Amino acid sequence: MNEALTWKDQLGDRIPEDLGREVDIFETEIELRKQGKIDEVVFAETRLRRGAYGQRYDSGQRFDGKQTQQLAFPKANTKGPNTEWHAPGMMRIKIPFGGLNTVQMETLADLAEEYSDDILHVTTRQDVQLHYIHIDDTVDLMRRLAAVGITTREACGNSVRNVTACPLAGVCNTESFDVTPYSRALARFLLGHPDAQDFGRKVKIAFSGCRDEACGLVNLHDIGALGVTRVIDGKTRRGFEFYVGGGLGAVPHQAKLFDEFVSEEELLPLSQAIGRVFARLGEKKNRARARLKFLIAKIGIDEFKRLVLEERAILPHDERWTSYIAGLDSDDEAPLKPGQALQGLPLPEGFNEWFATNVYQQLQPGYVVVTVYLPLGDLTGQQMRSLADVSRKYVKETIRTTVEQNIVLRWVSEADLPTLYADLIDIGLGGSAANTIVDVTSCPGTDTCKLGIASSRGLAGELRTRLA
Repeated sequence: MNEALTWKDQLGDRIPEDLGREVDIFETEIELRKQGKIDEVVFAETRLRRGAYGQRYDSGQRFDGKQTQQLAFPKANTKGPNTEWHAPGMMRIKIPFGGLNTVQMETLADLAEEYSDDILHVTTRQDVQLHYIHIDDTVDLMRRLAAVGITTREACGNSVRNVTACPLAGVCNTESFDVTPYSRALARFLLGHPDAQDFGRKVKIAFSGCRDEACGLVNLHDIGALGVTRVIDGKTRRGFEFYVGGGLGAVPHQAKLFDEFVSEEELLPLSQAIGRVFARLGEKKNRARARLKFLIAKIGIDEFKRLVLEERAILPHDERWTSYIAGLDSDDEAPLKPGQALQGLPLPEGFNEWFATNVYQQLQPGYVVVTVYLPLGDLTGQQMRSLADVSRKYVKETIRTTVEQNIVLRWVSEADLPTLYADLIDIGLGGSAANTIVDVTSCPGTDTCKLGIASSRGLAGELRTRLA
């Protein structure tokens, strides 16, 4: 980078105006916090809404997949659960429905190497997290992400978190239709929306196109949308079996059915109405009861539905509710190569085991989805950069993160599988056992979480070893 130019200057108009304005505001707030002109409670909320978490430093080290790193700290009192506001923290990066392209992957790799401990962590919400990010580096990191179409806004805090979707959407053998464009549209619509800014706690949303598959986990979310179709006036119409009030945590709730069929035209306005009701009636003081599931349990699903439909009826019309529908086909993916069957050639050692667990036959003949298995969701910056190079050889920007903390390459020609497997082996990402009992997911636990009470990553790693 030219030392005479800041990242803001260098990136210029590559940063979208709205995202650039958000980063500028946060940069000012950081400076005001340094001057003692913003209270810590207020700053903590604005910091979280920009995806910047505090984290803990119990051990002063982190395993990077190859060796244990000793981590340097700017001050002696930045360890433990009571770290100061300026201590290096975690940055959560939103990846709506898990969709990535190779330029974004390379940018993420650069940021991991330059600002973090060189580890990218894929989460169970299809996000990417970087740890040990200094607060002074967050604004440059945000600008570099914005320049490639990624934001950290509302990745944390009392907001609508990353909207997830089945990573097989669009290529699944059993789906009703591709839910990808709907998940993208809802994520964009709710990002920064004034009716989604006054929650007592977070809201999580998920999409799936399959009733009999668990890929989207729609019944475990605050809002879950399951793609279904109906014949109305002789025409097949798309819509969603709509669920509300699900969630895990210490008091898990299975989501309740809100409506058997919400039309695609009503998806966005109904979600907005739910946000308004939750913001008005949801718990604000007791965070342990401040989720949508507790509000619905308190007043009942019938009363909740009545209130939401009443709110929907008075919403001012918004062109964005339906403007995206006309362009649904523009989101259709395309393969890089013609789909060809796997040839009867000699196969690399270990290929059959990998094929059995990491390869999914797409709906489209001749194509497969390949799961790149990431133990505990981690890969290094160089592995991410190398994976971007590998992806360019076999697919056309059809890459997604998954809720199992892996990465998938879609639209791979079956004939390319042996060479793709060899390439993944070369970069240390050719492990098998994806989507099996060995593919254990884990929260950060006491490695980095200030609320963690157990070494969940340590236990998950040991489970992997024993189960394998």
